[in-house]
Amino acid sequence: MDYSFFTMPVHPTSRDYTETLQEDRRIITLADELGFKEAFVGEHVTDLAENVPSSTVFLASLIDCTERIVLGTGTVNLPNHHPARVAAEIAMLDHLLKGRLMFGISPGGLKSDAEIFGNLDKDRTAMFVESIDHILGLWASDGPYKREGKYWNLSTESAFLPEVGQGFMVKPYQKPHPPIVVTVVAPYSKGIVAAAERGWYPISGNFLQTPWVATHWPLYKQGRQNVGAVADPKDWRVARSIFVADDEQTASRYAKSADGPYSHYYWSLLTKLKWAGRINLFKTHQDQPDEEVTLEPVVDSLVIAGTVNSVVDQILAFREQVGDFGTLLYAGHDWKDPELGRRSMVLFAEEVMPRINDALAHSAAAE
Repeated sequence: MDYSFFTMPVHPTSRDYTETLQEDRRIITLADELGFKEAFVGEHVTDLAENVPSSTVFLASLIDCTERIVLGTGTVNLPNHHPARVAAEIAMLDHLLKGRLMFGISPGGLKSDAEIFGNLDKDRTAMFVESIDHILGLWASDGPYKREGKYWNLSTESAFLPEVGQGFMVKPYQKPHPPIVVTVVAPYSKGIVAAAERGWYPISGNFLQTPWVATHWPLYKQGRQNVGAVADPKDWRVARSIFVADDEQTASRYAKSADGPYSHYYWSLLTKLKWAGRINLFKTHQDQPDEEVTLEPVVDSLVIAGTVNSVVDQILAFREQVGDFGTLLYAGHDWKDPELGRRSMVLFAEEVMPRINDALAHSAAAE
């Protein structure tokens, strides 16, 4: 099993903005040093806690301070951008990274972002599909461009000057384009079937309860079968909130206490999703009353915390429940205590993951 990193990010709004940006950059450079395979970074424009308004700009800041780690947008919220702008920026970023890029996309889930960009009352799923079709179409063709849609019309016909290169768009470094990933944040997601049919790769969100994560792989398999392809569990990425400490007392205090950064993370998400009418994501069963969905049980069920041995056992138990997957994404959280935050990632990479892979290898050999 590979290990990667995913962050929205989410920080207390009381923290200095410049400081949190630098902290997030340091965390990803540490992930690169520790052998994390990938790092995905989200974006939101109208949320002070989720401090990255442009994942592409943020990733560009990491080009020269990382060496091996593949960087991914996690995700570009396509209805909030003009597709030609996205196509150009992703192609350029792919060249700057010399192919060390994955292209994460979504319709976007933050209502205040949708409102400020004027698409709150529009069909954002339809906008998402039209946008990615435009982007892929631009990458697959040469100028002059002429594409028409419900939400965007794209053309360079009237200003086409081929002798000087005017009216053309750059194509990505990777051919035909960077691998496309989608985040899956709903139980029994219909979107994962469509993503599988297109050959895109899924990331199951770290704020989904285990039973809902388990619904994703059968649907992805179905989507691949619909196009005559075979689904490979190696293509499935699953994110979890993980904290590893040298002793159980520290792990519980930092990851499970009401004033810790993990509780703050889930308090922020729980508040937003409850307001947006999406509290079902945190339910352990879909007929669970809304009033039972409170912070403490959410943190207890969604945060894997403990010593190395305890975390190994919890991750293996989680895998038994959801099935085989190829990459475990360590979810990024605020470093309230930088020493503990760093220590957790070191223990995860250097001790937890080797033990997990040893256990999986022994299990496979015994079958």
